Amino acid sequence: MSGNGVECLSAELERVSKTKDIGRVSAVEGNLLRVKGLGTISRIGDLQEVHLHDGMTISGEVIQLHGSEVTMMPDVAPDGVAIGDRVVLRDQIGIAPADSWIGRIIDPYGRPLDGKPLMRGATMRNLKNAPPAPAERRGMGARLETGMSIFNTVLPLVRGQRIGLFAGSGVGKSTLMGQFAKYMEADVAVIALVGERGRELREFVEHVLGPEGLARSIVIAATSDQSPLVRRRCAMAAMSVAEHFRDQGQHVVYMADSITRFAEAHREVAVSSGEMPALRGFPPSTSHMIMSLCERAGPGRDGQGDITGIFSVLVAGSDMEEPIADILRGVLDGHVVLDRKIAERGRFPAVDLLRSVSRSLPAAASAPENASIGEVRRLLGSYEQSATMIRAGLYSEGSDPILDVAIKAWPELDTFMSGMDSPSIQDAFNRLNLVLRRSGAKIG
Repeated sequence: MSGNGVECLSAELERVSKTKDIGRVSAVEGNLLRVKGLGTISRIGDLQEVHLHDGMTISGEVIQLHGSEVTMMPDVAPDGVAIGDRVVLRDQIGIAPADSWIGRIIDPYGRPLDGKPLMRGATMRNLKNAPPAPAERRGMGARLETGMSIFNTVLPLVRGQRIGLFAGSGVGKSTLMGQFAKYMEADVAVIALVGERGRELREFVEHVLGPEGLARSIVIAATSDQSPLVRRRCAMAAMSVAEHFRDQGQHVVYMADSITRFAEAHREVAVSSGEMPALRGFPPSTSHMIMSLCERAGPGRDGQGDITGIFSVLVAGSDMEEPIADILRGVLDGHVVLDRKIAERGRFPAVDLLRSVSRSLPAAASAPENASIGEVRRLLGSYEQSATMIRAGLYSEGSDPILDVAIKAWPELDTFMSGMDSPSIQDAFNRLNLVLRRSGAKIG
């Protein structure tokens, strides 16, 4: 057994307790349980296990403290719970990642979901760690290869950047995240699937991520039928796992799908805890919860690695002003908008370039590259403004020289942005410049 394996085994043995702290159910209030006897030793976030008379157990989390009593939110409906049922304090707030978790599918508590044994790491990490001190963090790093033409050129990503993927359901968001996991330049990918449909987990792992992507990934999943506590924990546990590898000096790609479901899970927990929904149905703590999670991604201190964060947001009807999208746009280093109309005509990734922004520009590109990026945006903007007139056959060639070039370039640019086999950044720019030259565009 390796030295790391011995440390993990020793840590597992140290966690085995000879005694158990026991309480009793004193009241059932809706979907919440009151537990007496554990109030002086419980902490917010502690796990508890209710042992029912029929031998079944229900797990849950402490969400309120009341002197000698605590309020517990169970993971499932409290059917079958009776006054006096025994409650065991399990005492696991954090998660203990290990290097051996790479290539595995686990739940937010660090338990395996792929049917194979899994050993926890030697150190228990908090779910809500503070980000590196602002004055000690490095700036964003070098530009990253992504394997996709659009992100290798006009929407560049750099090491330690945090971006948002804004899209409705079924627009190719999960497929795009799978591409990032497989091809983005990184040491490890940590993927949080928050509130996914149960049938989609295996489909994502086998068909979207594939063996190549899974070999360098850790998938942490909480399906839609699970408690809001488990779903909320999923995104935070995944970030703690990413921090484990960052602290070893590695570059980690952290992906959360989706922050919207993370916020909805937090709303359920917060409202059950007594917080009033004030932000268009969300409690005031939602903003802080999302910002705290996002701030943990990004560049590390000297001697640490970096976490490049990709956070997906479900936006109904492309409403970029809804609360979760609005909060995220203010804390991220760029946003990528996926458009249903683009997806419906068969172009993937269905990125709406004109509504997408990478705040790594212009620093991430050279002067000639920035000139090419600017020309692409100028041509696509010109085409978009006159698209209705062009499609209706009302535009006469020669009326607008820029629009003439845009019309000629548009089919090739659209095909270029669907490329998912870009071998290098330089090759992608060479191909982009070739498209621009053929259309008669001016480039640097």
